[in-house]
Amino acid sequence: MHILWKIIWFISLQTLTMQAIAKPIQVDSVSYKTHSTIAQLVFNISAATPRNIFFLDNPNRLVIDFENAKLTQALKQPPVSHPFFKRIRSGIRNQQDLRVVVDLNQNLNQRNFIVAPNKKNSYKMVVDVFTPTHKHRIQTVKKKSKSKPKIAPKTPRKRGIVIAIDAGHGGIDEGAKGQNGTQEKHIVLAIAKKLAKLIDKHPNMRALMIRKSDYFIKLRHRMEIARAAKADLFISIHADAFQDSSVRGASVYTLSEQGASSEAAHWLANHENSADLVGGVSLDDKDDILASVLLDLSQSATTEASRNVAAKVLKHFKKVLKLHQDNVQEAAFAVLKSPDIPSILVETAFISNPDEEKNLRSQAYQQKIANAIFKGVIGYFSEYSAANMRSANFHTQTRIN
Repeated sequence: MHILWKIIWFISLQTLTMQAIAKPIQVDSVSYKTHSTIAQLVFNISAATPRNIFFLDNPNRLVIDFENAKLTQALKQPPVSHPFFKRIRSGIRNQQDLRVVVDLNQNLNQRNFIVAPNKKNSYKMVVDVFTPTHKHRIQTVKKKSKSKPKIAPKTPRKRGIVIAIDAGHGGIDEGAKGQNGTQEKHIVLAIAKKLAKLIDKHPNMRALMIRKSDYFIKLRHRMEIARAAKADLFISIHADAFQDSSVRGASVYTLSEQGASSEAAHWLANHENSADLVGGVSLDDKDDILASVLLDLSQSATTEASRNVAAKVLKHFKKVLKLHQDNVQEAAFAVLKSPDIPSILVETAFISNPDEEKNLRSQAYQQKIANAIFKGVIGYFSEYSAANMRSANFHTQTRIN
């Protein structure tokens, strides 16, 4: 028994020692962003950290507790005219946790999430705040839930062919940046809007914008928005970047076999989230083998369709743009992983190339890109239209100058 107590004492001592020497998370700065009826607090932090966020009233306050964290500098105060925030202050609690308190003008709701770093940025902890009556754009999809996520209103059946257009990045995720400060998120949104106008002019097609302005949406949620609207095609638009500024040209991607395999494993491991997965057939009441076969059939058909539409878009790119890759490329992009929606990702040009950055800023060049994508989409649905393509007169095209 004496030896046992020594072991317990030693383990406890080791645990306390590890806690004592654990390096605190650094909270470097805070910035404020406002988008119509929603506002954001964006904290730059050195690593992902557990946090507790809640409201207090009389007066209204937002409280953010960061575990084992410290400030590296004083937090910037919100603008005097900010619609929600009055003042921000901070303090240490429990000798190691950082508490941030934001004084508010009114009663609010919140959601929060961590954005992982890229090559240029650190971790970011984002707090969205909005009024209780505000219908927040980004719904939280709870894991292990039997209910379907409330992502978007169901689209009426008589809706024509639905094309989901995903302008990459957005909000705090700026994407790549050109030498002259051009941000990818703004360029691709402009191209997406031009493409949407072309699609909406077609009598048998309708555009679904995944994001309509400058705000952040998680990658998997973009796919979920398209699935909820029963989209027939998903197009993600980006502008590439590379260390060598001489690299240039457009590319078109579909999902790689490795990406498809990992996504299949994800869906099959979460049957309760896979209702209406493949052509309206639920997998949650199927045994593992049958569910796997159904998913494989769905993915095979979707992969073939994705390659076909990608080839059509690339064909029209060749006529008007310089290509970086002459053939359709494959990669495990998260936004291409819907098992039942043909999906492509378009890298329109290299924003890191000064000439292409200049082109991307041009309205005429943006329109040229949108036209080429649209012609590829029209070519695909004209040639590969199936029984469910809803219109016998689809070959009537919108004229593009």
